[in-house]
Amino acid sequence: MDFADANVLITGGAGFIGANLARRLVNEGADVTIIDSLIPEYGGNLANLEGIRDKIHLNIADVRDPHAMRQLVQGRDFLFNLAGQTSHMDSMSDPFTDLDINAKAQLSILEACRAQNPAVKIVFAGTRQIYGRPDYLPVDEAHPIRPVDINGIHKVAGEWYHTLYTTVYGVQSTVLRLTNTYGPCMRIKDARQTFVGVWVRLALEGKPFEVWGGQQLRDFTYVDDCVDAILLAAAHPRANGRVYNLGGDSVVSLRELADLL
Repeated sequence: MDFADANVLITGGAGFIGANLARRLVNEGADVTIIDSLIPEYGGNLANLEGIRDKIHLNIADVRDPHAMRQLVQGRDFLFNLAGQTSHMDSMSDPFTDLDINAKAQLSILEACRAQNPAVKIVFAGTRQIYGRPDYLPVDEAHPIRPVDINGIHKVAGEWYHTLYTTVYGVQSTVLRLTNTYGPCMRIKDARQTFVGVWVRLALEGKPFEVWGGQQLRDFTYVDDCVDAILLAAAHPRANGRVYNLGGDSVVSLRELADLL
């Protein structure tokens, strides 16, 4: 994979995964532009960009603004589309904001690409939580999709917009369904990204936390491995139009994770 001199746009680039991706691409010599609304509830934080602020272009804007996106997608070789509303609880209490960010804005971004830069390669960050309660394990990409909340429904819509635009309009896109990503810059002040962050914070504070029985199995992805997968998906044409689950090669019970923390 060679991203030297590539012109890259990262939506949600001041967030957890976006900032780690930006740092990797800067180190590889890419010309990196970040767009982030920096709305506190959605994870963007300028502290995540410490050490690379003078090596990137930062545009404080919202992916819900179609005028900004039409300008920002122009001339890009790659679009890493990581912006999203990730809180399941927030999606249930405020479903229309979730709809605007995770569905309507995704359609708007793709329309901007189709009109202004149809040759751009897009990697879209989906989520494995859209499967709901599994029929079998391990869950593969052919497993039925049964979202259990508003967020899951809108994330499915965002996925299908991307795959449709590849099939119908030839806009190159790949969807990665992420799960339980952890590492530097992860959000730990609340559960808007993952329960693991809250557990880390409570462990640091010396406070107890629930493991809900503890026998449930999860797999986890270190953020550097997640970035590797994102860049692989961007680099390989065979990934165009495809949807991939991203996860680890081992499972950990919640009780084991609690003991580790």
